[in-house]
Amino acid sequence: MTDRKIVIPGEVVFEGADYLPGEGTEKKGNEIVAMRFGLAEEANKLIKVIPLSGVYQPRRGNVVIGKVENVTFNGWVIDIGTADSSFLPIMEFPRYVNQDELEEIMAIGDMVVAKINSINQRGIDLTVKLKGLGRLDKGIIISINSNKVPRVIGKEGSMISLIKEETNCRITVGQNGLIWINGNKIEDELFAKKAILHVAERSFMSGLTDEMKKWFEKEKEQTGSLKNRQAVLKENKN
Repeated sequence: MTDRKIVIPGEVVFEGADYLPGEGTEKKGNEIVAMRFGLAEEANKLIKVIPLSGVYQPRRGNVVIGKVENVTFNGWVIDIGTADSSFLPIMEFPRYVNQDELEEIMAIGDMVVAKINSINQRGIDLTVKLKGLGRLDKGIIISINSNKVPRVIGKEGSMISLIKEETNCRITVGQNGLIWINGNKIEDELFAKKAILHVAERSFMSGLTDEMKKWFEKEKEQTGSLKNRQAVLKENKN
């Protein structure tokens, strides 16, 4: 299998005794069968299916973006789009916090980027102790299906690095599908948003990073042509 291909549950992805079933697949005899809708790929004789739809399944270590839903005496309740509630304890803040200043640090409605510290019977515990985590003050936040996040990030971060470079924006991708974009200009942020949504819409494609390079070239050519026309019109008016 040289290219990724779209598969549906129950479809035979690969045949051969030497191949092993990975995430999203199971083995029946010599056949590897898909268990979910997504992109099938083979690497070192391991077959897996990258899901393209479905709800976010939280995992320990995931970086997520959420909204403060409530402030309690010992931390913040954060909505990260999961069935179970998530909680950011006061002790998981990077500095000492008095209980009477919790709302000054993060109030209801504030957006925060955090890391899943643990998942237990009580719910999901978060932390913001690491670099790059905490309340988000500026920029814009967009939402995509969480199962398309791997395509937005790309292999070894290739896709998101390309988008950051081409748009001059700082971008944090939450595994739950929320993405924070912060640029020096709103035009840059909207350009990054357009690029990310373009990737999400075409998450089924193989060779997507190369396709996006061409997309950026085309977009910049069109933007340059528009600016030239606007400059000519302005000069004619003067």
